[in-house]
Amino acid sequence: MGDWIISIDIGTSNVCALIGKVNKYSQIEIAGRGTAPCSGLKKGVIVDIDSTAASIRKAVGEAESDANMRIDSAYVNIHGMHVNVVNNKSWMSINGREITRDDLDDILRDVRDIDKPEDRQLIDVIPRQFIIDGYDEITDPVGMVGTRLEVDADMLVGKITSVQNIIKSMERAEVKLDGIVAEAFAAAEICLTPDERDIGAVLLDVGGSITDISVFQGKRLVFYDSIPVGGDHITNDIAIGLRISGAEAEKIKRQFELALTSLIKNDQEISVLDINENKKKNVKVSEVVEIIEARVYEIFSLCKSLLDKAGISIPQEGGVVMTGAGISYVDGCKQLAQEVFELPVRVIQAGQIPGVLKPEFVASAGMIKYVATVKKGGSRASEIKLKKQEKAKSRGSLFGNILNFLKKMF
Repeated sequence: MGDWIISIDIGTSNVCALIGKVNKYSQIEIAGRGTAPCSGLKKGVIVDIDSTAASIRKAVGEAESDANMRIDSAYVNIHGMHVNVVNNKSWMSINGREITRDDLDDILRDVRDIDKPEDRQLIDVIPRQFIIDGYDEITDPVGMVGTRLEVDADMLVGKITSVQNIIKSMERAEVKLDGIVAEAFAAAEICLTPDERDIGAVLLDVGGSITDISVFQGKRLVFYDSIPVGGDHITNDIAIGLRISGAEAEKIKRQFELALTSLIKNDQEISVLDINENKKKNVKVSEVVEIIEARVYEIFSLCKSLLDKAGISIPQEGGVVMTGAGISYVDGCKQLAQEVFELPVRVIQAGQIPGVLKPEFVASAGMIKYVATVKKGGSRASEIKLKKQEKAKSRGSLFGNILNFLKKMF
């Protein structure tokens, strides 16, 4: 059962859980899926541990039922506003002998020694390459011979409060923690091509109330941050602008799925309920789309401002890749992103990823791919299908014994 990986994406709107693995063709195979509404987060921050834990437990329960497995542990995500990725290097002398697993453990222990603020803690160490006597891009140096071993690693450093709240939420949900994965690494693993990682790409992961912005260049994560704005803010804008309920605003947004007035084919009137006057009124489709367009443009502009402030530039050969359940399904987002970033834009749809049926599962699927390929780990899960079969077999054997006994009696 060590091949199975369980991933939990704690979002501001939903918690999504997946049970899956990566096959020999590097494709993700999903055994179980689960989702649950989540109200325990505000602007990407856990503010109610009990509520978040209940959402985790419900999503995990659905995934367990779907896969017919019992989950003991899982990996969980963390957003850019809570973490920093710091590059660090370390080296050790080998003196011409064969490199052992103990040497690897020692150098990875040494590279953890970094200066960090008091309110931060080290979450994970991600070795990007090992170097032996100047020869780089080595993924596993054990068994090789050299005089000098170096490691080039990314250190995932998170806010202590945020990390501890994630840990406590998982504990109360009675799910052990295998590790915490930065959303950027997970999303990039499944959304970016090797060329995009190398040449340069801006990855926008737009969720309900938070947008993760990461930049990969030269195969490295060079920028990672978040803004507390997402798809739910569009719904809120529609509700306020038209004076209608949030539920009706979400329904209208999903009905038209447009972010550009120029894409409107029929500017018809639709009937909505004015919550202030408690009566029906008519509004044009263009009025709804104008509101959506303004907010989507603002989301992209805020992302671009963060990159400009950090001095990040992407070559024209690079591009922008957009994913997430917040706005990726809305027609016109691609054109607006092209206008703001002045780069080619590619939108990842859920159907493009094997086993991922809905956009809200992209991050969870990315975690499975990341853990399988980079961390080379698994989660603790036990298959209960076999137990059920054994019980059925036992019942059958018992019935057979009784039948044989009765035959002998008569």
